[in-house]
Amino acid sequence: MVSSLALLGNLLLASAALAAPSTRLGDRLQRRREGRQSRPINRLAHPVSDSTEIRNVEYSSNWAGAVYESAAGSHKSVTSTFVVPTPSGSSGAASAWVGIDGDTCGNAILQTGVDFTITNGKVSYDVVPDYSYDFSGITISTGDSITTTVTATSTKAGTAVITNNTTGKTVAKSLTSTYALCEENAEWIVQDLEEGSSFVPLANFGTVEFTNAYATSPSGTTISPASATIIDIQQSNKVLTSVSVSGETVTVNLAFLAVIAQLVQF
Repeated sequence: MVSSLALLGNLLLASAALAAPSTRLGDRLQRRREGRQSRPINRLAHPVSDSTEIRNVEYSSNWAGAVYESAAGSHKSVTSTFVVPTPSGSSGAASAWVGIDGDTCGNAILQTGVDFTITNGKVSYDVVPDYSYDFSGITISTGDSITTTVTATSTKAGTAVITNNTTGKTVAKSLTSTYALCEENAEWIVQDLEEGSSFVPLANFGTVEFTNAYATSPSGTTISPASATIIDIQQSNKVLTSVSVSGETVTVNLAFLAVIAQLVQF
């Protein structure tokens, strides 16, 4: 198994991303950087849940985590810390990130985080910066503690900051877009990615726990995800994740049935 970790630093448009979200590892990673799509949420209007658990949860085909919805102009920054997971299996991908907008506001997304991809072969880790926004000078490995923060400096510009708490290294990038943020959604998300018109098989990431998760308003008030909307990934009438929120912690678990389905698929 070869696992790759890619840093995200995107200000994405709803219709087209400013930054583009094997055989040989290098060839596969290059294709992935060029073809990766990190899209706004794709909510399911009439989800069919295979779970009997009663939770206040909504469903999406690509996002799992928590979304705090407020009036426009409510969120200036979003931050959280998580431990880079050790994905298992023979193939798959996922992305863990924090962001502003992309749910009820579909104009743009300001996001930053980490991609992880699995291919056949020996175990190794590689930081793959986004091709447009090069986070050079930082490495990330499984088990590292990562703090990610996005800040909207205006409705059409922002900053993405990633700190590897394990190594003590921090990198930052300024991002711009011709499309305006609404600043009404704060998000802590694990996402299934797309290549072309199809989903990449969701990596068996186990658990991603976003801790010290909060959004900051223009006045400096902090807002926890405690009352945020919970989102689970559902594909082909199967719920693939189980999300819970407690205080400033958002926990995204890959559901047991999803693991079984992936083992069969792989």
